[in-house]
Amino acid sequence: MRLLLVEDDGMLGAAMRRGLEKAGHGVDWARDGDEAMAALAIQTYAVILLDLSLPVIGGLEVLRRLRARQGATPVIIVSANGRGDQKIDGLDAGADDYLVKPFDLDELLARIRAQIRRSEGRVNDVLQAQDVTLDIGSRQVRRAGEPVQLTAKELRVLDILMRRAGRFVSKDDLENGLYDAGGGVESNTIEVTIYALRKKLGATFIVTARGLGYMVGK
Repeated sequence: MRLLLVEDDGMLGAAMRRGLEKAGHGVDWARDGDEAMAALAIQTYAVILLDLSLPVIGGLEVLRRLRARQGATPVIIVSANGRGDQKIDGLDAGADDYLVKPFDLDELLARIRAQIRRSEGRVNDVLQAQDVTLDIGSRQVRRAGEPVQLTAKELRVLDILMRRAGRFVSKDDLENGLYDAGGGVESNTIEVTIYALRKKLGATFIVTARGLGYMVGK
Protein backbone atom coordinates (compact mmCIF):
# COMPACT_ATOMS: atom_id res chain seq x y z
CA MET A 1 0.00 0.00 0.00
CA ARG A 2 1.32 3.45 -0.91
CA LEU A 3 2.15 5.72 2.02
CA LEU A 4 2.95 9.42 2.23
CA LEU A 5 5.84 10.13 4.58
CA VAL A 6 6.05 13.78 5.62
CA GLU A 7 9.37 14.29 7.41
CA ASP A 8 11.93 17.09 7.12
CA ASP A 9 14.80 15.27 8.84
CA GLY A 10 16.85 13.79 5.98
CA MET A 11 18.53 11.02 7.94
CA LEU A 12 15.38 9.89 9.74
CA GLY A 13 13.25 10.20 6.62
CA ALA A 14 15.64 8.05 4.60
CA ALA A 15 15.75 5.40 7.33
CA MET A 16 11.95 5.34 7.64
CA ARG A 17 11.54 5.09 3.90
CA ARG A 18 13.94 2.14 3.68
CA GLY A 19 12.17 0.33 6.50
CA LEU A 20 8.72 0.92 5.08
CA GLU A 21 9.74 -0.19 1.60
CA LYS A 22 11.41 -3.30 3.00
CA ALA A 23 8.07 -4.11 4.63
CA GLY A 24 6.42 -3.97 1.20
CA HIS A 25 5.01 -0.44 1.10
CA GLY A 26 5.37 2.06 -1.68
CA VAL A 27 6.50 5.38 -0.18
CA ASP A 28 6.38 8.98 -1.38
CA TRP A 29 8.48 11.28 0.79
CA ALA A 30 7.57 14.95 1.27
CA ARG A 31 10.13 17.07 3.13
CA ASP A 32 7.89 20.01 4.02
CA GLY A 33 4.21 20.86 4.33
CA ASP A 34 4.00 22.42 0.88
CA GLU A 35 5.35 19.25 -0.76
CA ALA A 36 2.87 17.23 1.27
CA MET A 37 -0.09 19.29 0.06
CA ALA A 38 1.12 19.00 -3.54
CA ALA A 39 1.40 15.21 -3.22
CA LEU A 40 -2.08 14.94 -1.68
CA ALA A 41 -3.53 16.92 -4.58
CA ILE A 42 -2.51 14.30 -7.14
CA GLN A 43 -2.24 10.99 -5.27
CA THR A 44 -4.37 8.85 -2.97
CA TYR A 45 -2.60 7.19 -0.05
CA ALA A 46 -3.43 4.34 2.31
CA VAL A 47 -1.90 6.14 5.30
CA ILE A 48 -0.10 9.46 5.90
CA LEU A 49 2.82 9.58 8.35
CA LEU A 50 3.02 13.18 9.46
CA ASP A 51 5.66 15.05 11.43
CA LEU A 52 4.43 18.22 13.16
CA SER A 53 7.57 20.37 13.02
CA LEU A 54 7.68 21.03 9.29
CA PRO A 55 9.01 23.99 7.30
CA VAL A 56 6.77 26.10 5.02
CA ILE A 57 3.45 24.66 6.29
CA GLY A 58 3.33 23.07 9.73
CA GLY A 59 2.08 19.55 10.27
CA LEU A 60 -1.08 20.54 12.11
CA GLU A 61 -2.01 22.94 9.32
CA VAL A 62 -1.47 20.20 6.72
CA LEU A 63 -3.79 17.98 8.74
CA ARG A 64 -6.44 20.68 9.14
CA ARG A 65 -6.41 21.44 5.40
CA LEU A 66 -6.73 17.75 4.57
CA ARG A 67 -9.70 17.27 6.86
CA ALA A 68 -11.32 20.55 5.76
CA ARG A 69 -11.63 19.18 2.23
CA GLN A 70 -13.16 15.96 3.58
CA GLY A 71 -10.01 13.93 3.13
CA ALA A 72 -10.51 10.75 5.15
CA THR A 73 -7.06 9.17 4.67
CA PRO A 74 -5.80 7.77 8.00
CA VAL A 75 -3.09 10.00 9.51
CA ILE A 76 -0.51 8.87 12.04
CA ILE A 77 1.39 11.74 13.61
CA VAL A 78 5.04 10.81 14.18
CA SER A 79 6.55 13.51 16.35
CA ALA A 80 9.38 14.07 18.80
CA ASN A 81 6.97 16.12 20.91
CA GLY A 82 5.15 13.81 23.27
CA ARG A 83 3.50 16.44 25.48
CA GLY A 84 -0.09 15.74 26.32
CA ASP A 85 -1.37 19.00 24.88
CA GLN A 86 0.39 18.34 21.57
CA LYS A 87 -1.21 14.91 21.35
CA ILE A 88 -4.61 16.39 22.11
CA ASP A 89 -4.15 19.10 19.47
CA GLY A 90 -3.14 16.52 16.88
CA LEU A 91 -6.01 14.16 17.61
CA ASP A 92 -8.51 17.03 17.75
CA ALA A 93 -7.26 18.23 14.36
CA GLY A 94 -8.17 14.87 12.87
CA ALA A 95 -5.22 12.52 13.41
CA ASP A 96 -6.07 8.85 13.83
CA ASP A 97 -2.99 7.93 15.88
CA TYR A 98 0.05 9.55 17.50
CA LEU A 99 3.50 7.98 17.82
CA VAL A 100 6.37 9.63 19.70
CA LYS A 101 9.95 9.57 18.38
CA PRO A 102 12.12 7.63 18.85
CA PHE A 103 9.99 4.62 18.04
CA ASP A 104 10.34 0.99 17.08
CA LEU A 105 9.80 0.37 13.37
CA ASP A 106 7.80 -2.78 14.07
CA GLU A 107 5.41 -0.74 16.22
CA LEU A 108 4.99 1.81 13.44
CA LEU A 109 4.28 -0.97 10.93
CA ALA A 110 1.70 -2.49 13.30
CA ARG A 111 -0.03 0.86 13.66
CA ILE A 112 -0.06 1.30 9.88
CA ARG A 113 -1.62 -2.13 9.45
CA ALA A 114 -4.24 -1.30 12.09
CA GLN A 115 -5.23 1.89 10.26
CA ILE A 116 -5.43 0.10 6.91
CA ARG A 117 -7.54 -2.69 8.44
CA ARG A 118 -9.89 -0.12 9.90
CA SER A 119 -10.23 1.82 6.67
CA GLU A 120 -10.88 -1.40 4.71
CA GLY A 121 -13.33 -2.77 7.27
CA ARG A 122 -11.23 -5.86 8.03
CA VAL A 123 -10.68 -7.49 11.43
CA ASN A 124 -7.32 -9.15 10.74
CA ASP A 125 -4.23 -8.96 8.54
CA VAL A 126 -5.05 -11.94 6.32
CA LEU A 127 -6.34 -11.43 2.78
CA GLN A 128 -7.96 -14.36 0.99
CA ALA A 129 -9.00 -14.91 -2.61
CA GLN A 130 -9.94 -18.33 -3.94
CA ASP A 131 -7.43 -20.77 -2.38
CA VAL A 132 -4.72 -18.14 -1.84
CA THR A 133 -4.07 -16.34 1.45
CA LEU A 134 -1.72 -13.44 2.10
CA ASP A 135 -0.73 -12.58 5.67
CA ILE A 136 0.12 -8.89 5.44
CA GLY A 137 2.06 -8.77 8.70
CA SER A 138 4.35 -11.73 8.04
CA ARG A 139 4.17 -11.37 4.23
CA GLN A 140 3.54 -15.10 3.94
CA VAL A 141 1.57 -16.45 0.99
CA ARG A 142 -0.12 -19.84 0.89
CA ARG A 143 -1.95 -21.66 -1.86
CA ALA A 144 -4.28 -24.42 -0.68
CA GLY A 145 -2.44 -24.27 2.63
CA GLU A 146 1.02 -24.71 1.09
CA PRO A 147 3.60 -21.89 1.38
CA VAL A 148 4.52 -20.03 -1.82
CA GLN A 149 7.73 -18.00 -2.14
CA LEU A 150 7.30 -14.64 -3.87
CA THR A 151 9.70 -11.81 -4.62
CA ALA A 152 9.13 -8.38 -3.07
CA LYS A 153 7.73 -7.08 -6.36
CA GLU A 154 5.39 -10.05 -6.73
CA LEU A 155 4.19 -9.60 -3.15
CA ARG A 156 3.38 -5.95 -3.72
CA VAL A 157 1.40 -6.61 -6.89
CA LEU A 158 -0.43 -9.51 -5.23
CA ASP A 159 -1.24 -7.31 -2.24
CA ILE A 160 -2.81 -4.67 -4.48
CA LEU A 161 -4.85 -7.20 -6.45
CA MET A 162 -6.09 -9.10 -3.40
CA ARG A 163 -7.17 -5.96 -1.58
CA ARG A 164 -9.33 -5.17 -4.61
CA ALA A 165 -10.45 -8.73 -5.33
CA GLY A 166 -13.42 -8.82 -7.66
CA ARG A 167 -12.48 -5.51 -9.30
CA PHE A 168 -10.17 -4.78 -12.20
CA VAL A 169 -6.97 -2.89 -11.42
CA SER A 170 -5.38 -0.93 -14.25
CA LYS A 171 -1.75 -1.34 -15.25
CA ASP A 172 -1.18 2.30 -14.27
CA ASP A 173 -2.49 1.65 -10.76
CA LEU A 174 -0.23 -1.37 -10.37
CA GLU A 175 2.79 0.60 -11.59
CA ASN A 176 1.91 3.38 -9.17
CA GLY A 177 1.94 0.85 -6.36
CA LEU A 178 5.36 -0.42 -7.36
CA TYR A 179 7.27 2.77 -8.03
CA ASP A 180 7.93 5.99 -6.16
CA ALA A 181 6.60 9.23 -7.61
CA GLY A 182 8.91 10.38 -10.36
CA GLY A 183 10.69 7.03 -10.55
CA GLY A 184 11.35 5.28 -13.82
CA VAL A 185 9.00 2.48 -14.88
CA GLU A 186 10.09 -0.39 -17.11
CA SER A 187 7.44 -0.97 -19.73
CA ASN A 188 7.05 -4.72 -19.20
CA THR A 189 7.45 -4.94 -15.42
CA ILE A 190 3.77 -5.57 -14.69
CA GLU A 191 3.38 -8.16 -17.43
CA VAL A 192 6.47 -10.06 -16.22
CA THR A 193 5.26 -9.95 -12.60
CA ILE A 194 1.75 -11.12 -13.51
CA TYR A 195 3.26 -14.00 -15.53
CA ALA A 196 5.35 -15.05 -12.53
CA LEU A 197 2.35 -14.89 -10.19
CA ARG A 198 0.27 -17.06 -12.53
CA LYS A 199 3.01 -19.68 -12.62
CA LYS A 200 3.08 -19.80 -8.81
CA LEU A 201 -0.61 -19.31 -7.99
CA GLY A 202 -2.39 -20.84 -10.97
CA ALA A 203 -2.92 -19.81 -14.58
CA THR A 204 -6.50 -18.66 -13.96
CA PHE A 205 -5.90 -16.91 -10.62
CA ILE A 206 -5.44 -13.51 -12.28
CA VAL A 207 -7.81 -12.49 -15.09
CA THR A 208 -6.81 -9.98 -17.77
CA ALA A 209 -9.23 -7.78 -19.72
CA ARG A 210 -8.00 -5.43 -22.44
CA GLY A 211 -8.63 -1.83 -21.48
CA LEU A 212 -9.53 -2.74 -17.89
CA GLY A 213 -6.42 -4.35 -16.43
CA TYR A 214 -6.04 -7.28 -14.06
CA MET A 215 -8.35 -8.88 -11.49
CA VAL A 216 -8.19 -11.57 -8.83
CA GLY A 217 -11.53 -13.30 -8.45
CA LYS A 218 -12.95 -13.63 -4.94
